[in-house]
Formats: sequence, structure tokens, C-alpha cells
Amino acid sequence: MEQLSIKGAQKKVDQWIKDIGIRYFNELTNTAILSEEVGEVASLMARIYGEQSFKTKAQEASAKEDLAGEMADVLFVLMCLANQTGVDLNAALLKSLDKKSKRDKERHAGNEKLS
Repeated sequence: MEQLSIKGAQKKVDQWIKDIGIRYFNELTNTAILSEEVGEVASLMARIYGEQSFKTKAQEASAKEDLAGEMADVLFVLMCLANQTGVDLNAALLKSLDKKSKRDKERHAGNEKLS
């Protein structure tokens, strides 16, 4: 299976848009699509790990595979938005991890709920 870095994935999404997708939807449309895709992930999570029931046995049988696909859809649209707005997700994620590491260094260690 092909491995992608975050930067490589952003480039691959951009190339797909240019070759197959014609052009990016505008940023507002992609934001709405992102919200829709996140909702689909949430719906599956509620059924797989939560208390909500599946509508059919067929949905239950394919749920984990469907979840992977929906998560990939979220990532795809997020990368579209990053490409459109000039965000380097690789750099942004590293910066976020650094910020969280400094801010939360001792925050979670004393949390009894996590023991």
C-alpha cells in the first residue's frame, strides 16, 4: 500500500482536483461539505461505539469499513480547504503538537479520570 506524508497527501489531492475534479468548490461550499462528512463520521461512531442502533443488519456489517471511508472523506475535504487557503497541514500539525505538549505537559498526568 502506498504511504503518504501529509504534505504528499495535500499534493495528491491537489493533483486529483486538477485532473479529475475540474476545480475546487469554493471555500464556503467545502466547509459545508466538511461539516456533512464529519456528521457522517459522528453518525457511525454513535452506532458502532455508542448506544444508537443501526437501521439495518447490512449497515451494521459494513460499519467499520464505512467509518474508514468517511474518515478519509473528512481528510480529503480538509486537505482541499488547506490547499485553497494556503495552509501547510504538515507544519500546522507539528506546531499544534508542540503547543499542546507545552500547554498540557502536566495537565493530564493528575487527571484521575484517565487512570
